[in-house]
Amino acid sequence: MFLRSNTFISIVLNKVMAPSNKKSGSTARGKDNPSRKKLKASSARWMERQQKDPYVKAANQHGYRSRAAYKLIELDKKFKIFRPGQTVLDLGAAPGSWTQVAVECVQPKPDGSSGVISVDVSPITPIRGAITMEMDFLSSGAASEISKILPRQLDVVLSDMAAPSTGHRQTDALRVNVLCETALEFAMEVLAPGGTFVAKVLKIGAEQHLVEQMKMNFKLVRHAKPPASRKESSESYVVALGYRL
Repeated sequence: MFLRSNTFISIVLNKVMAPSNKKSGSTARGKDNPSRKKLKASSARWMERQQKDPYVKAANQHGYRSRAAYKLIELDKKFKIFRPGQTVLDLGAAPGSWTQVAVECVQPKPDGSSGVISVDVSPITPIRGAITMEMDFLSSGAASEISKILPRQLDVVLSDMAAPSTGHRQTDALRVNVLCETALEFAMEVLAPGGTFVAKVLKIGAEQHLVEQMKMNFKLVRHAKPPASRKESSESYVVALGYRL
């Protein structure tokens, strides 16, 4: 049985989300603290990359809250994820760029019979056409709270959830895959027949068991790395189409 208990998921999350106990070699906070110098250099490289990034420029030009919007735009172009009149759940939504794209695509109805529900542990500035919820999706009552506001079964569940990076690829992949598994478990409770599930994974092989389970419940399952996803990142997306009850 693929769907795992909340107790099991909590145990796994406690293991993979726990901060490292390893102590740094120095706790100095003065001017000569090498960690501070490294942080500044890292920040400078990040700023330089952002300034040169065409997706960052495009997001600023078109009013998207982050370059991540183009990942979803490219996935939709390839897999035809959205249609007008659908109801969509966006998990890990902050700052809201995927929600912006979803709203544009599904064109929410004024009567509330369709639209986008966005959930994140961080606050999301309101987006017209979307319901935003500030909550930890992994908390015990989150799924129940979300279910209360659903107008009907969902057509699409999106998960761009990610855990803080440790710098260790296998650990980071396990963290993201646990989030994907949790999102999938909920999606299979609320998706309408024919529905779609899209989630981020770190493609290093650890996600393969998830893909195999999706194949048992969806007509078509594909991996995709949209052009907007940086080449050096192991980030990938799994797109599952045609949910079968």
